[in-house]
Amino acid sequence: MATTTRIRPRALLRASGGPRYAVALAVDALGTGLLRPFLLLYGVTVLRLSAPVTGTAMTAGAIAGLVCMPAVGRWLDRGARSTVVAASMLVRVLGVALLLATPAGHVWLFAAAALFLGIGNQAWPAAHAALVATVAHGRERDAALAGGRSLRNAGLGAGGLLATACLAGGTTALQALAGVTGLAYLAAAALAWSVHVHAHPAAAAAKDNDDEPAPRMRALLAANVIYVFCLNVTEVALPLVLVTQMHASPVWSAAIFVANTVMVVTLQVPVTVLMSRFPRRSVLAFAGVVVTASYLGFFAATSLGHGWGAPAVAAVSVISTLGEIIYAGSATALVTALAPAHVLGRALTRFQLSTGFGLAVSPAVITALAPHGPAALWGSLAAATLLSASAVAR
Repeated sequence: MATTTRIRPRALLRASGGPRYAVALAVDALGTGLLRPFLLLYGVTVLRLSAPVTGTAMTAGAIAGLVCMPAVGRWLDRGARSTVVAASMLVRVLGVALLLATPAGHVWLFAAAALFLGIGNQAWPAAHAALVATVAHGRERDAALAGGRSLRNAGLGAGGLLATACLAGGTTALQALAGVTGLAYLAAAALAWSVHVHAHPAAAAAKDNDDEPAPRMRALLAANVIYVFCLNVTEVALPLVLVTQMHASPVWSAAIFVANTVMVVTLQVPVTVLMSRFPRRSVLAFAGVVVTASYLGFFAATSLGHGWGAPAVAAVSVISTLGEIIYAGSATALVTALAPAHVLGRALTRFQLSTGFGLAVSPAVITALAPHGPAALWGSLAAATLLSASAVAR
């Protein structure tokens, strides 16, 4: 089995789509980081909508964006690559424009803006993965996908920090942030389109034996719905438990979030490269075991009480983030390795459907389980994740 034992920055940059594409990813992530954490605040503060109405519109937009994924998959399977990436960025420009044009109190225009932002956010991961799979192969492709995630998290973090610093300006600052986000998406789309990456599906179909059906990956997709809960643990579960149940300072939640971002940015590529010596399926199953262990650790940490509980939760969050890093470095890579090239787009969009669905339902599931105690929350998550890891391993 071919492995990647060293990180070569120039080769990694080339395998990730080249310098211009890397700049496009960074600019897009920066723009997303500026707006995404404060979209709810924009609806409440600038548009004077109630928090439940704003949250419902945002959730509906994210879920409705998943409806477009089959069309994105067919577009990718016709050979489009950089064009689809650019389109996922341009549709978010339209979302930001609608956001800026929405008068106060108009929920439907805000919902339409959230829909276009949701379409772009759901289409981008599959389009990006298909582009990287076209320009890189084998374990180099795995490292390139990990590098893209690391770069994106760095941009999201930088954008979020910049937006936080601007919040003192009130509604005017939020509107300015939205405008800058739209410009960032537009610039990123132009850069991504200029890369001109295109696949040749006819040749790929001949090479991959067109008579062989595409893998359905039902067990993998079902398991992925549970796996992606780990992505919302830092943002949803831990703040909920620390602040509302353990009565700890919100500083603990903020510190855990910052540590998670720093770990993903710095360790995503090295950990993915390290794991390249093992089969992708085994690595993904191992990720489930690590995440399960972190859930059990959170259960034990919450039983320590007010004094030691919060520091223990912070310590266990390191294990949780490592599980997240191993999962993110192996899941998409496994899909790109399993799918024949001529149906890669449809395979990636099915995978994104499972990811998007898991991310959409996980906050509701976590908030429903949490009031029933640590055993209900962390025990249920641990059992479901371990079962998913077993399904992946088989």
